[in-house]
This record gives sequence, C-alpha cells and structure tokens, in this order.
Amino acid sequence: MADIFNLRSALVAGVALAALVPATPVFAQAADTMVTEEDEIIVSARRRDERLIDVPVAVSAYSQADLERLQAIDLAGIQGTAPNLNIVQGRGSATSANIFIRGIGQPDALQTFDPAVGVYVDGVYLSRIQGALLSLGDVERIEVLRGPQGTLYGKNTIGGAVSIISRKPDLNVLKGQASALYGSYNQILLNGYLSAPLAADKLALSVAAQWDKRDGIVTDPRTGRKYNDRDSLTGRAILRAQPTERLELLLSGDYTRQRNALTLGYATAPLAGIRPIPANPYGQYDYKASTSFRGDEGQRLDHWGTSLTANFELSDAFTLSSITAYRKLRPDLFIDIDATEAELGDVFVGIAQEQFSQELQLKWNTERFSGVVGLYYLDEVVRSHQEAYADDLLGIPFTRLIDDRQRTRSYAAFGQATYDLTDQFAVTAGLRYTHEDRVYDRLTTVATSAAFQPLFPPFSFPGSLPAPFNNDNKASFGAWTPTLTLSFKPTPDTLLYGSASRGFKSGGFNGRANSINDLTVVVGGVPTIVTQFRPETVWTYEGGAKGSFMNGRVRLSANAFLSDYKDFQARVGGGSLAVFPVLNAGELRIWGLEGEAAVRPTDRWNVRVSVGYLNAEYREFNDGRRPPTFSCNPTGNAITCEPAFAPPLTLTLGSDYTIPLGSAGGLTFGGDGRFVDAHFLSVDNRSNLREPGYWVANAFVQFDSAAGWYLRGGVKNLSNSLYRTDGQEFSSVGNIQTVYFGDPRTWNATVGFRF
Repeated sequence: MADIFNLRSALVAGVALAALVPATPVFAQAADTMVTEEDEIIVSARRRDERLIDVPVAVSAYSQADLERLQAIDLAGIQGTAPNLNIVQGRGSATSANIFIRGIGQPDALQTFDPAVGVYVDGVYLSRIQGALLSLGDVERIEVLRGPQGTLYGKNTIGGAVSIISRKPDLNVLKGQASALYGSYNQILLNGYLSAPLAADKLALSVAAQWDKRDGIVTDPRTGRKYNDRDSLTGRAILRAQPTERLELLLSGDYTRQRNALTLGYATAPLAGIRPIPANPYGQYDYKASTSFRGDEGQRLDHWGTSLTANFELSDAFTLSSITAYRKLRPDLFIDIDATEAELGDVFVGIAQEQFSQELQLKWNTERFSGVVGLYYLDEVVRSHQEAYADDLLGIPFTRLIDDRQRTRSYAAFGQATYDLTDQFAVTAGLRYTHEDRVYDRLTTVATSAAFQPLFPPFSFPGSLPAPFNNDNKASFGAWTPTLTLSFKPTPDTLLYGSASRGFKSGGFNGRANSINDLTVVVGGVPTIVTQFRPETVWTYEGGAKGSFMNGRVRLSANAFLSDYKDFQARVGGGSLAVFPVLNAGELRIWGLEGEAAVRPTDRWNVRVSVGYLNAEYREFNDGRRPPTFSCNPTGNAITCEPAFAPPLTLTLGSDYTIPLGSAGGLTFGGDGRFVDAHFLSVDNRSNLREPGYWVANAFVQFDSAAGWYLRGGVKNLSNSLYRTDGQEFSSVGNIQTVYFGDPRTWNATVGFRF
C-alpha cells in the first residue's frame, strides 16, 4: 500500500505541476500515434476538422493503429487508456457497455435510466447501453470527450461522450484489409474490410465484417459447463456519393448479432434463503461459478441501424448537414444475478427498443468566426418483458412477471461559436435548450401458489397508487445548458484554455418499482410517495494546456477540473425485502487532474503516458431509511461514503519500438501497462463490492512485410492479475452482492494483410 500511495502522490504532484505551469506541461491530450509535423492528429470534437492541439477541450483520440497496439477487439479495449475513463462489459450481459468518465456513469443497467456518457457512431446517438459494446473493425478513429456535452452534439450527455468515426469509402482508390486471429480458449477472430470506387470521384462503397468466437472462461464445477464466452457477428456497409463538388451523401447500415452463454459473476456475500450459501462458495475466485439455469438459457442480441448523412456546402464558409437515423435493438438476456445454484436472483430480460433521430446543423468557418447551430429530435420507444425467478428465496414457487413501456421524445436547439479576437486569443460560447417528454407504463404480477397469491397483488403504474398519483405516468423535463471557453495560444503549437459548462441528465420513472414501497421515500421524516426522480445537473469548471514540441516529436497537455453535481440519481438497496427505491440522493463534488504525453525519442520508438486523478465525494446523500441522513453506506458510516466507479488514480504507460529489416519490412515490439486504483462497485459502498486496485500489462510483437502482409503475436494480462470490473447489488433479495472479473491471461496470434 505504501508503494501505491507513493506512486499516487508522485503522479498527482506531477500532473498538478503541469497544470500550474502550462508553458511546459508534463502530460498530453492524445494517445494517438506519434507522427511527423506534416501528419498532424486531426479530430472533429467541435464538429469540424481541427488539429488536436488547437481544441480547447479535454479530448483523447485513438487511430486504427492505436487500437491494434492495444489489441482492442471491441469498445472495452480502450478501458483505462484515457484519463479517468472506465469502460467495461456491463454487469451480467455480454452486450452492454458500462462507461464512466470522471466517476460519472449509469449506476443501474436498467433501460429506464439514461446513460451519463453518450456513445455516438458517425454522429448517431445510441440511447441504451445494451448493444453499445461495439466492434472496431472499420473504425477510422475514436474520440473520448470528458465533461458535459450538448452545445455540439445532437443528444446531450452529462458525463462525456465516446464518438466513433467510421472510415469513409475512398472515391478513387481500391483499399482493403483482412486478418485472422487464433488465441486462448479457442478464440477465432476474423476481420475484413473493402473499400471500392464504383464511379471515379462520384460513388464508392465500403463493406466491413467481423466474426468473434471464443469458448467460455468460467466453469460451473457442478456441471462442467462453460460460461462467459464470446460469439458475435457484425457488419457495416457505407455508400458514399458525391454528385457535385459541394454535396456529399453517406448512406450507412450496420448489424450486430450475438449469441452467448450466460455471463456469470461471483457471490461475495452470504446468501439468505431456504438454501443458504456462503460468500465466495468456491474459495478465492478462480473463474468458477455456478448457476441454477440448466438448459440453453443464454443471451441473444440483434442490433441494427441505418443512417443518411448529407453535407452540403452552401458556400466556401457555410455547410449544411443533416443526419437522419433509425435504430432497432432486440436483446433477450438470461442473467443469474446471484451466480450460484440457488434460484434467488435469476431473471430474464427481453427488450424491444427502437429510435428515430433527426439532426440538422449549420456550420460556418471564416477567418475569425466559426461555429455550429443545430436542431435535434429523438423519438425512442423501449418495451421490456421481465421474469424474476426466486423459488429459493421464501421456499415457495415464485415468479415475478413485469411488462413495461417507455416513450421518450427529446427536442433540442443548440449552438456554439468561436471568435478569434486576435491571432492568439479566442472566446467560445455555446447554449443549448433541451426538452423531454416521457410516458411510462408498468404492470407487475406474481405467479405463485394459490395460498400465497393474495400476498402479492398486481401492481400497475399508473393505476395502483392513491390519488392524486393514480395516473401520474407522464413527465416533462427541460434545461438550459450554457458553456463558455477562453483560449490563448502563446505560440502556434501551444494552447492555454479555461472553461465553464453546465450539464443535464433527464429525470424519469423507477423501472424497478414492484409495489408502492419502491416509490415511498422519507422526506423530512415523513414517508412520501415520489413517482419520479428529478433530473441531475452539473457545473464543470476546467483549465488546461496542451502543445506540440520538437517538430511533433513531443505532444503534451494537462488539465484540472471541478464538477458540482446536484440531484444525483441513485438506485439504492437494502432495507425492506425486494424494495428498490430510486433517489435524487443529493450533491457530489468531483475535482481532478488529467494528463497525457506522447513522445517519439527516435524515429523508431514511441512512448505514451496517460494519468488521471480523482477526488470524489458526496456532499449530501439523502436516504431517510438510514441514520444519519447523510450516509450512502448501509452501516450508517458516512466516512466511507464515496461515489462508485471513481478510482482516485488511473495510469497507463505504453511503448513500442520498431527494428527495420531492410527490404523485408520491420519488426515491432510493444506493450502497455494499466493501473486502476481502489474503488467501490456499488452506490452504497458495500465492502464486498469493492475493487482494491490492480495492474494489467499487455505485450505484442509484430512483423510487417514490405509486401503488405503482417504477423502478430500478443499476450493480454501478462501477470494473470485478478481484478473486479463491475458489481451487482441486490441486497434486499437474499443479500445478493455479486462481482464480475476481467479476463485471465490470454495469448493470440494474427496473420493479416493490407492494400
């Protein structure tokens, strides 16, 4: 612990120094490939192509080469590589992306909660975390923006954004690549990409596909069955047309199909019921867990969408863009929440979601004045059918049946503009107004023996509540969210900036309400029915510096930020049997330091560093069921009241070195190590749902031939570290407290070619 403390102290001091002395910052904002001065890193974080070092925003960028070095197959592959970024496979599901930035994310995976971090694919917002763990076969780059977003993006997000930009088909050049990987647990990964011009300068088509299959890494000792496998097929096609020099059309379609076995965690607390089970039933975790499911129950997902983007240059200065998109999501998920042979928290969740979105943008770029104004509309309908099986909880046949439907209509107008007051000083201002209407309907019933049926009457929402709440299933929310940034460029390749921005996340309805108890909270000592949770808002203040030095061989930046959150939305456990209230728990404050560096000591050697420090605390946590009022911890101990998924320190170190082999090609050795500090995996800080901190190291060696083909061998999690990535807290149902673990050490070998 002393070593970790000393490491943390030294790194925090270094980042603090970088933030306070911006003329010579210590860390950088991009994890991209080190390039020559004429090959600048270009991002579109502000809806126009700009050099990364000119963007006064906390943004990290990843090229396709970066993703290959990270051995990233899907979005989880960039876990921990940007400061204060946490991307993991969602709890209990192989299809979900649970994303936290600066300690802010979606603490409950239920579809009635909005993500705090938005995932965008070519400008199209994905409304649900289910199906968002996307494959990366045809990605040009990924941009990770930290902090509230809304004056530039169609859909607002309070914690940050992950923007995935696909490769456009080339209008004149035939391009392609393919690869085949074989690895541990019989993993087979096939990737293919082809871009072909159909009419020179006018029309081109690209097609990409990926097949990923791997045996399960978790074994049930009682049956020998394997779980936590991989089995997905994805494809994307993009048709690009440029009928005139000023008009570009992009028609895109994508499809993802997943067919997995169960995703099992591990029970960390003793389970109560008619079959008591001790904590850690198979001792120290060794990728063994049990389940009460005995058939072919698993996880299925079909996710597809299409979009049409039109970019029309009205003049040399003005461009009008339209993004029209439709998406459909169909996950059918069996989840053993308790991860034991007992039938306590076994569920089926079938979701039917569809969304239509339309975004219009008017962008301009003149000598001193640039910006974008836009309109956005989203219409989403999400239905679910859920079944919860708990025969072993009370010793009676028990199945809860849930059917619900939520419709959300979101409207927004937004704009952001930058004016260069001088060649060095610029001011950026933005404003957004968001209005959302929601309608939510829910019906729960219980299938049990006739003698116990009266104990579990049907509960409908609306319908089962007393007046005046009986028909309270509609809600509207709205907010103004401004932003202001001042930036100064001491030299053409350095930047200093300061900003203030407000973020907003809509309110909603408790999607776990099974009785009036779930909607009853203590307000001022009085039990009160609360049918909705309010929106949460944040003000974030940030200052930073970035620069490029030595002809692009050194790229550095650092930033410091402070975020004040109001009405933080929390689903809390404990208390009465099977009661799941959702609270606007109160206030939290998060401040931190972030930095990245990309250094190229020689033409053959690249070094990358990323570090983030977080100081996150609840300033108020209102849960009237527990004394004192200010406590998120079920023991009432406010000392351990910390926001979940907010590790104080995250660190990534990466390097690669290439040895030229003359006309044969080149040999590259590379690797990276990631440290994630101790943090809680549940909102209410249960000691069983805590990750004590870990290191993960990866390495690869690759031969690139002059003819365009390559061979690569890689190892992930070299030291076979055992680390927790996520948790399930359903303590009010048999004391369920389940954790999920990252993959053990694995190896892989790849052969591929490019042209």
